[in-house]
Parts: sequence; structure tokens; C-alpha cells
Amino acid sequence: MPSEDARLFVISVAAELAGMHPQTLRQYDRLGLVSPGRTSGRGRRYSLRDIATLREIQRLSQDEGVNLAGIKRILELEQEIDGLRRQVEYLRAFVEPGRRVFTADPRGDVVAVPRGLRATRRPSPAAEAGAVVLWRPSPR
Repeated sequence: MPSEDARLFVISVAAELAGMHPQTLRQYDRLGLVSPGRTSGRGRRYSLRDIATLREIQRLSQDEGVNLAGIKRILELEQEIDGLRRQVEYLRAFVEPGRRVFTADPRGDVVAVPRGLRATRRPSPAAEAGAVVLWRPSPR
């Protein structure tokens, strides 16, 4: 099954699935409410997530009476909240018992991983550049 971010639907199908006219989708794209993917010929391709967003825009507009500027702000704030939730979950990993195993991700940032899992080993950019990397095991 494709992910909900896979860009599968042409504008006519996406409009039908969202219960809107294709011209409405074009306007929402111009306003930045929904940003579909593009083909090499510049045709729009919508994902299931885009269609869910279109339905939410329609609900906010018709049922709640929110104007398009308000809807855009609501969508921006929801994205910000999602990002903050991910950050909170990430930070909780540092303080929750049983999750205090740390490693470095490929960019060199410290991350917490569940006990028993190992990070995939990739050469660090410093090691690839010929730098010396010092590692000291913790005393047991």
C-alpha cells in the first residue's frame, strides 16, 4: 500500500475525492494552502495527505466559517504543533527510564535509542575527511 505522502492523483481525481472543483485546487495551490507535487511537465500530483488537507480546508470554510487567510494560519499552526510534538517525544527519550542509550546519527547529532538497538555504523564526515576521532569507553 502506498504511503499517504505518495503523489498519485491528478488534479481531476483529487478534486473529485475532495469534493471540490479542480479550479479550487489550483487556487489553493496558488495561495499555499496545499502544495501538490509536480511532474516534469509541471502537472500537479496530489497525495492522500493533500486530499485530507483539502477536506479539512472545506470543513473549516463551510462548517466553521473561517476565511482562507485564517485557514492558512490554522494549517501552519497545526504543522508547528506536529513538529513540537515530535521534538517533545525526542526529548522524552533522554529522560525516560530504559531509554538512556545514546548514539550519534549520520550527521553527528546525539540521539537516544531504545536499549538493545544499535545505530547503523557509517563513517563520520570527520573520519572521511581524514580527521582523527577519539573514543573513550565509559569505565564499568
